[in-house]
Amino acid sequence: MLKKILAILAMLYAMSAFAAVDVNKASAADLDSVKGIGPAISAKIVEERKKGEFKDWNDLVSRVKGIGETSAAKLSEAGLTVNGAAYPGAPAKAAPAKAEKRRRRRPKPRPPPGVRAQGGREGRRQGQGRRGEEGQGRGQGEGR
Repeated sequence: MLKKILAILAMLYAMSAFAAVDVNKASAADLDSVKGIGPAISAKIVEERKKGEFKDWNDLVSRVKGIGETSAAKLSEAGLTVNGAAYPGAPAKAAPAKAEKRRRRRPKPRPPPGVRAQGGREGRRQGQGRRGEEGQGRGQGEGR
């Protein structure tokens, strides 16, 4: 019997952890439990709520400094609501948007070891190094 009661209490606790938190009804501790809200933002929300309840998300964004449209969407996705409504610009929880990956350029293939790459600077003959055949300075392999 005791095990059943403990199991039911554990399930109720788990359900409450995933429940939506309403800005107009939540305490500062409840607001802190939402990912993205810290003690400073929760204190600002409580202070503004003393002046009057938030009508909608736009009212919350305009009255609480530190919450903009982008953070409102993230907070709504984390479970915050205003009068039971999620932020209209927030993506659905079931299908989170994937960030588009930036494609990297493929490196040019390297020749196998022991084989010199073809091409290079104009004026070089095949098999000739940078400094000419005899390893001298500038020019066509001849001294100055």
